[in-house]
Amino acid sequence: MALPDAVKLGVSPLSWTNDVLEDLGGAIALETCLDQAAAAGFGGIELGRKFPRDVDSLRPLLDRHALSLVSGWYSGALASGDVATEIAAVAPHAQLLHDMGCEVMVYGEVAMMTGDTPLDVAMSTRTRMPEAARAAYGARLTAFAAHLQAHYGLRLAYHHHLMMVAETLDEIDAILSACGPEVGLLLDTGHAVGAGFDYGALIERFGARIAHIHLKDIRPEVMAKVRTRDLGFNQGVRAGMFTVPGDGCIDFAPLARFVIDSGYRGWLVIEAEQDPAKAEPQAAVRQGKSHILSVFDGF
Repeated sequence: MALPDAVKLGVSPLSWTNDVLEDLGGAIALETCLDQAAAAGFGGIELGRKFPRDVDSLRPLLDRHALSLVSGWYSGALASGDVATEIAAVAPHAQLLHDMGCEVMVYGEVAMMTGDTPLDVAMSTRTRMPEAARAAYGARLTAFAAHLQAHYGLRLAYHHHLMMVAETLDEIDAILSACGPEVGLLLDTGHAVGAGFDYGALIERFGARIAHIHLKDIRPEVMAKVRTRDLGFNQGVRAGMFTVPGDGCIDFAPLARFVIDSGYRGWLVIEAEQDPAKAEPQAAVRQGKSHILSVFDGF
């Protein structure tokens, strides 16, 4: 079957230009990224570091390529900060997403991370949130999410992520269980499997919260090397631990079944943090798109 009504397929610019590792795709022009994303048949794209951050520049740029803005990552610090400070900090980003017609904002927790370059340190050394701190953290997330919805019409989509405070299934479970229903979940297939658990567990426990979906795959042999050698996240990215759907070990059929049965409405985003010199971006995202559509065709 085709994708259900109101389910849209988007793409992340990370296949062209990495947001953190500036040498990966640093020479690839934004116009190239947008041209190729549109040519591959995607209807939308997420925000990347080369995108203009004002609506008067961004809207005509995307309109020229017939692309919608899907959403954009926000680096939050509510694990150690206060809600009022975060509300002030998020305002320009949230306003841009609202003005571009987005319905969700991706929230990644960057507070409490280890070192000046935390994604470079060994994965085993990441900072864990004490159990006693989770209830208050959940309350802050809930208040922040309520503000986003009330003032910008945006649902907060909490991104569980390797090396952050919500990496393992138990950590995600504990944090989301401390949050009110205002806090949604971004389901990321690659970050789940990379953290050592079946993403289906998140569907089972928090399906009603899933507000946004990132579809990435894992190269298991590379991920095993990253864990065995205790490398950092960025080292894993450079080594190719992530790839597009269909090029790794993840079974996307349960994800498709969830989307079909649950009435999920929103974006499915093909995403792979890879070195574009090793994985040609347009070919990679076309492969990912083709694989996901073939999975849905199986139902």
